[in-house]
Amino acid sequence: MDDNHLGEFLRARRAGLRPQDVGMASHGVRRVAGLRREEVAVLAGVNADYYTRLEQGRERHPSPQVLDALGRALLLDTDAHLHLHRLAGVAPATRGSLHVTEQVSPALRQLMDGYAHTPAFVMSRTLDLLAANALADALFAPFTPADNLARMVFLDPAGRQFYQDWDRAAQAVVANLRQAAGYDSDHPPLGRLVDTLTEHSAVFRRLWAQHSVRGKTRDAKQLLHPDVGALSLTYQSFDVRDAPGQQLVIYHAEPGSPSAHALALLGSLHAGERQAAPDSAGP
Repeated sequence: MDDNHLGEFLRARRAGLRPQDVGMASHGVRRVAGLRREEVAVLAGVNADYYTRLEQGRERHPSPQVLDALGRALLLDTDAHLHLHRLAGVAPATRGSLHVTEQVSPALRQLMDGYAHTPAFVMSRTLDLLAANALADALFAPFTPADNLARMVFLDPAGRQFYQDWDRAAQAVVANLRQAAGYDSDHPPLGRLVDTLTEHSAVFRRLWAQHSVRGKTRDAKQLLHPDVGALSLTYQSFDVRDAPGQQLVIYHAEPGSPSAHALALLGSLHAGERQAAPDSAGP
């Protein structure tokens, strides 16, 4: 991957904005996608030559104040704003934060197993599935293997059937990986994952070039499971305090809904599988 990550991000986000998005008039023939460099510089209140050097990688050390101004000019949301600071090396815990232990604590595993009626799993920032309870194992059973959400979405044939709104799922996965890259863009496992997805998925290549950034918090999921049919779920994610970089994700169905009944059926259908493999370490 090119080492001018800050410049790539600025160019991509500039290309995604139109003058009318930021309240500017558009004059003359525009030969570039999105805003011109000079327009971003005006919006941020910085010198145009200085901004050009930032994009080209000739200036690598903008101040937090400049980054804040660029974030406002480019209409960055909270996740993208923090990502911008990480790329510039001025955010806390910028380096090394992707080196997450793959060991999930016994206490957390016990907690997940206590959620008998809802899928729960632990993942890394690079979307590796590190551990899952029985219902999450059953939920992800269509995938072979259920090892990494990005690989599952883009490279497993089951992905397009499983995620009813596949385009939305794909966009979310790429935005999650972009956020991960902000913590450590040179992390070898992340680089290998991105290279594999880039090689085998044209959709991933297109979305990766957009530099959208988003962390997992909560959202709705429309899934289609081959054993129980359609599932309408929401999820919440929580940082694991004693294992930085790990996230606990819990899926939830509205009580008494068809999806809740379908999850219960899914659990009963797969009940014997976990018993047959009691030493299983994860999904």
